[in-house]
Amino acid sequence: MKGYSPSPRRLEVVQDAGRVEGTADPPTGNGSAANGTITVFVASSVRLYGDGIRLLLTREEGISVVGQAESAAAMLAMLDDLAVTDIVLVDTTMPEAVVSMQAIRRRCSRVKVVALGVSEVDEVIACAEAGATGYVVRDSGAADLVTTVRGVTSGEALCAAQVTATLLQRLARLADQRATSDDEDLTPRQLQVLRLIDEGLSNKEIAARLCIEIATVKSHVHTILEKLGARRRGEAAARMRVAHGGVHPRI
Repeated sequence: MKGYSPSPRRLEVVQDAGRVEGTADPPTGNGSAANGTITVFVASSVRLYGDGIRLLLTREEGISVVGQAESAAAMLAMLDDLAVTDIVLVDTTMPEAVVSMQAIRRRCSRVKVVALGVSEVDEVIACAEAGATGYVVRDSGAADLVTTVRGVTSGEALCAAQVTATLLQRLARLADQRATSDDEDLTPRQLQVLRLIDEGLSNKEIAARLCIEIATVKSHVHTILEKLGARRRGEAAARMRVAHGGVHPRI
């Protein structure tokens, strides 16, 4: 690309008939963010997109683009060199993008991964589970990308408002599913005990109401807490109310 002068540390990844070639300075340790310069590697299967991001970041003070790859395979082949990189920007439209994020986080744990171009809910969740710590949605601008790069380097987990909403909704659904699933694991007798706990009855009162021994009630309570992963009786009762919309389940 005319007008672009690569820095001495820039890593070139060239694919030729399935062959990946790369050159880079020897690894120097733990990246250079601590020295004031954020080192970034760009991975995108669209050359124009990758070049644009590279040129954009190169113009930013304190940011150095040290490498670029056009496929997940090419990027992963250079993992030893990525170990001296602070951030890897991964285009989520690139084949095997999520798998490559997992590999980076597994083999270069200190490297931060930022997912580029996320949009769909499942895509956001997949990237989060793969270890991405930053997200740039498709309709984001240049300023958003730069802010994310700087923020992630500082230890922040940055993402657009719609991505945050998506993650929170996902967590809420998982919590509901867990509550419902745990509740379904309880026997009819355990549900009876749990309902009476919610009414504020003691073990002795529950035993009298159900015509069973206090020791049996204590056994049921122990099992209920264990199944629901609750520490206290009140917490278990509260989970039951949440799972059933504030209404006691029918027994």
